[in-house]
Amino acid sequence: MNTTELQVNSLHQRYGVEVHNVDLRKVTAIAGYPKIRAAFEKHSVLLFRNQSLDDAKHLSFASLFGLIEDRSRGINGPIARMSPVSNIVEGKLITDKNEKHIQHLRANQLWHTDSTFLPVPALANVICARIVSTRDGETELVSTRIAWQDMPAGLKAKARNAILWQRYGHSRAKISKKLANDAMFASWQDQAWRAVWRNPTNGAESLYIASHAFAVEGMSETEGQELIEELTQWATRDEYVYRHHWRKGDVQDWDERATMHRGRAWPYEQERTLASVCVSASYHDGLGTVSPAKPALSGYENCFRHN
Repeated sequence: MNTTELQVNSLHQRYGVEVHNVDLRKVTAIAGYPKIRAAFEKHSVLLFRNQSLDDAKHLSFASLFGLIEDRSRGINGPIARMSPVSNIVEGKLITDKNEKHIQHLRANQLWHTDSTFLPVPALANVICARIVSTRDGETELVSTRIAWQDMPAGLKAKARNAILWQRYGHSRAKISKKLANDAMFASWQDQAWRAVWRNPTNGAESLYIASHAFAVEGMSETEGQELIEELTQWATRDEYVYRHHWRKGDVQDWDERATMHRGRAWPYEQERTLASVCVSASYHDGLGTVSPAKPALSGYENCFRHN
């Protein structure tokens, strides 16, 4: 489908577009989605302003990309649910920076790719601004596809066949050792993914890395950490960063295979709520290119649910 049929303008000079005149509530697998998916494959980050998605419509749109991720392992039942990125917990405003929930939000302020610690990582995050703070709270993104294209040959050679081990608790330990030991972050086995993801639609390669990466297969702990840090620093250089200032009704849809992102802090005495829906990657999305071995079927089945 020709992406020029969409009305767009650039977010960053090298990736990302704002898509105009699309009501996501009306998008279906036949009407609208093929053009949106083509733009997603090409541009990696899509922005839709002034949307009015309730939970059901939000999940319906996200499910066009694939199976909705379920980190509860089915505990919450068969209905897919979104994950709020918010300082409201069970109706209570959380403001203390030392409280566990705020520490979790602070860990999201590290450069990362969602769900690399799961048996099946994410293809996309479809995230909607429900309530925004009066200032700050931006989300920053980088294109790891562009970073890979520009990477010096020597560093690229190191990453080409590297296998990175990922752990949810590793990123949380950068904020608090106690947080890292919480059951929420310690319940998944370590996962290993190749450091390069090839997009099967257009053949483009991207660096695949996250704050959850703690080791490199075949390297000492020190060597592995040095490579992870070097790759992360390269991919997050200022020239690659797009900073998004949220407005209520904004919906962003980014390609987890070809980007990293991080949240920014905001005045926690103000409520800020983003509704996030992650969609799991499939082998049609190139999952096999980053899999050192096919994930165990039991892990694959327990990682997501249909609507």
